[in-house]
Amino acid sequence: MQLVVGLGNPGPRYAGTRHNAGFLVVDALARRHALTFAKQRHALVARGAGGLVVARPTTFMNLSGAAVQALMARHGVRPDDVLVVHDDLDLPLGRVRLKRGGGAGGQRGVQDTIDRVGPAFARLKVGVSRPPAGWPAERWVLSRFDDAELPLLERVVEAATDALEHWLADGLDAAQRFANGLDLAADAAEAAEAPAASGAPDPPEV
Repeated sequence: MQLVVGLGNPGPRYAGTRHNAGFLVVDALARRHALTFAKQRHALVARGAGGLVVARPTTFMNLSGAAVQALMARHGVRPDDVLVVHDDLDLPLGRVRLKRGGGAGGQRGVQDTIDRVGPAFARLKVGVSRPPAGWPAERWVLSRFDDAELPLLERVVEAATDALEHWLADGLDAAQRFANGLDLAADAAEAAEAPAASGAPDPPEV
């Protein structure tokens, strides 16, 4: 049994916000596996082949641990088989990072999960960048991605979902090797500059 939980805030008011990056990733995973979410007490839950459980807590972010704890108890999942997907201010948009254990780094949903189930679960951090000058962090994470960020966000969600697939199939080490060196923003910038760097094509021979 493997449990993947994406953290976020429920309801349309928070849809598409930076704090809901975890929801975006687990939604993408569910689509890949053709899974449908159904309501349980603390979460929307989808069951997949091979004992896969994918969940979106319906508690608010700061109470995410209550949902994770209930899901682990209901489905008989050990901490080593839990992966929590969440936003991270200390990573720029375009970066993802996998780790196990350690502190919450100020992410209150992760802290509540640590407080309730201990620190042994894996985390997939999805970078949402630091807030601009003058923006408090609380306001920034509840803001939506702007239009210019959406193409990069789409690539991030795809890569984060690929990382989950590696974790499900081959474990944390394999997923870390895939994910932790990615810099999707830099890759996109290099791709955009490539035609200009190559110069004009040679004229055709006559």
